Amino acid sequence: MSDNNDRNKMQVSNLNMYYGDFKALEDITIDFASCCITALIGPSGCGKSTLVRCLNRMNDLIEDSRVEGSITLDGEDINRPGYDVISLRRRVGMVFQRPNPFPKSIYENVAYGPRLVGIKDKEELDYIVEDSLKKAALWDEVKKNLNESGQRLSGGQQQRLCIARVIAVQPEVILFDEPCSAIDPISTQKIEDLMAELKKNYTMVIVTHNMQQAARVSDYTAFMLVEEQGEPGRIVEFGETNTMFTNPSDKRTENYITGRFG
Repeated sequence: MSDNNDRNKMQVSNLNMYYGDFKALEDITIDFASCCITALIGPSGCGKSTLVRCLNRMNDLIEDSRVEGSITLDGEDINRPGYDVISLRRRVGMVFQRPNPFPKSIYENVAYGPRLVGIKDKEELDYIVEDSLKKAALWDEVKKNLNESGQRLSGGQQQRLCIARVIAVQPEVILFDEPCSAIDPISTQKIEDLMAELKKNYTMVIVTHNMQQAARVSDYTAFMLVEEQGEPGRIVEFGETNTMFTNPSDKRTENYITGRFG
């Protein structure tokens, strides 16, 4: 994990992304700074989730998807032939829109990833589970019920369990694809507080439709847009969140942030 805020953890350069003949993203260039939160905002269908899924090659799972351009993690192109995708997805973890705990106990949900990479020692697993749940601000709520099913937790607790599951394999980057859209406002507040804490050690990217959330949690914001239906998503403007929300340089950004469209 990097503690150097001045360095970019991931860099996307001249990225074009296709699903078969359909061009989903065009000429995307963006840097994701170490130990910072970058928000991706824009109307539905503008390519935010597609871009995030390029960062850990989740789009590889979709037939006929392909990318042009480069995406680097610590300066290494993640799309080069022979790149270890399993290692990539451990280093670049993902939290989805809807909480998706495994149908296992709370303990086993968190221990699953470490077991997968060969950690068998009970004492070490106990430590990882406790540490990950503490980092996900969930330990105090579940420490007496670790053998209960993770699916019996509330929606907000389930989402924090999914964050603990990601943390357990020691990622460097965490991607959040609308992590609060399916949970209540109190749980949303807990996740936002948690993200602010996690930022000390992790680089984070969050897709959100919530302008207030983007303004609250992120250091940098990219506004994405599809100009005409059927065209690819592009980045209209990218910069420090405070500047974007108080003095955007593009009228389209201002119109979106102020709710005039989208």
